[in-house]
Amino acid sequence: MPRPKTRTPELRDRVLAVAIELLSREGAGALTARAVAQGAGTSTPAVYELFGDKGGLVRAVFFEGFRRLHRRLRALPESGDPRADLVALAAGYRAFVVENPILAEVMLSRPFTDFSPGPEEAGASGSVRTLIVERVNRAIEAGAIAGDPIDVAHTLVALVQGLAAAENGQRLGTTPASVDRRWALAVEALLDGLAAT
Repeated sequence: MPRPKTRTPELRDRVLAVAIELLSREGAGALTARAVAQGAGTSTPAVYELFGDKGGLVRAVFFEGFRRLHRRLRALPESGDPRADLVALAAGYRAFVVENPILAEVMLSRPFTDFSPGPEEAGASGSVRTLIVERVNRAIEAGAIAGDPIDVAHTLVALVQGLAAAENGQRLGTTPASVDRRWALAVEALLDGLAAT
């Protein structure tokens, strides 16, 4: 099959999807422009034309990861119980990180020397942060928890990211039941500690 010569948005999307799949399947060390080009059915120069360099490709993966996480969390329904919604939000974030460990690593841990987030990249998580702050604020307004919404959101995210990293590293428990129990304990303890008095 001849390789496409046109640098279309569809080709860019395909190259990005292949890069994420390659990362998920083989890890950060497997991400090369050549491997991505081969998987996408295009040329290595096309990858460089689309993304500039490997750092540009990793940057695109970084942004795509936050878009996917935002879609995942936004799809969670809101119930009449804002505290339960925060538990569901933590579970949704957990599921994303556990199902996409390498993508989450690119987003949260920076495993590539070719890519160092700058000010523009710092805003990549903005839509995720806004969604979480809104859910936290809803729980505060309902009297389910107390505190500054931004501080609470950061604390919740830090807890979830830490637990998910421990789970992905198989350091949170030896059985699914023990892992689930520790997740519930940590999230409930945080929310109990934030309970409005």
